[in-house]
Amino acid sequence: MFTSPDGLCSIGELAERAGVTVKTVRFYSDNGLLPESARSAGGHRRYGPDSLGRLRLLRSLRSLGLPVREVRRVLDEEDGAGRVLEDVVAGQLREVGSQLTALRWREAGMRLVLECPSGERAERLRLIGAVAGPPSTAPLARFWRAWLPPRMPARATAAFLEVAVVQPPDAPDPAQVLAFARLNALVTRPCTGAERPQPEAHKASGPRASTVLYAGLAQAYELAGAQVRRGVEPHPGEELDSFVDAYASAYGSRDTTAFRGLLAGQLAADPRIDRYWELTAEVITAPGRPPEPTPGTAHDWLFAALDAETAAAAG
Repeated sequence: MFTSPDGLCSIGELAERAGVTVKTVRFYSDNGLLPESARSAGGHRRYGPDSLGRLRLLRSLRSLGLPVREVRRVLDEEDGAGRVLEDVVAGQLREVGSQLTALRWREAGMRLVLECPSGERAERLRLIGAVAGPPSTAPLARFWRAWLPPRMPARATAAFLEVAVVQPPDAPDPAQVLAFARLNALVTRPCTGAERPQPEAHKASGPRASTVLYAGLAQAYELAGAQVRRGVEPHPGEELDSFVDAYASAYGSRDTTAFRGLLAGQLAADPRIDRYWELTAEVITAPGRPPEPTPGTAHDWLFAALDAETAAAAG
């Protein structure tokens, strides 16, 4: 409660009690965030008892880094501490998280340049200069969209991209920054025109067959990935059966010994993008840990199992 006879206080007294400057109080008043109760005979601002609590709330909200427009939203809510405050602070927290991620990528990029041999610095600067921090995965998504069969349903495409497009870590080390930069360079380099990016074995007939194929492969890769993570050698079993069934179902064929032989031959002849998966493993693997499995390593495991099985059958 203010001590003046009318229960009001001057702008200077309010500022002193709240621990802010007169300029700050005037700014909030001019922006409608701290209404004055009256004006003195000389035209000076006078504030009521509630102004001190409101001013302290304003200061607290601004100390969280909230912009004035968001502070206004919170104050417009009756108690100033309800759902709007939760939404505003959550949004600000996400923004701070993005800023921290960007700083971590900048730091790792600087270390990458600083710690490498002087003869490699120009090349590394070129690589990381083409990648924002935090980096965008849009070039990787464009690469895979061009690789996938045309007219593939949107839901099936989204499910495939979720697995194939590597998500950069929030706190990378220099090696992960370099791997992602190289991955970005790989998918954005000009095509020569002589490349066959999509395997013949993946060119299923029609959108429905493509959906069946990639859904089946995703399941097979998940099963095989668990084996890769445990260091189990390729072998026939549930993983291989799921892999072959994905192709057989897409083409309306039966899973026979003959079909497996034809599939093994086609997969052996098809083009590969091993470098993409090697770099992906480097990006997603924490420093000092064994390489994380990728769809590429899962495919290699499954193909090795299929190739060994068909070779044994032919023998």
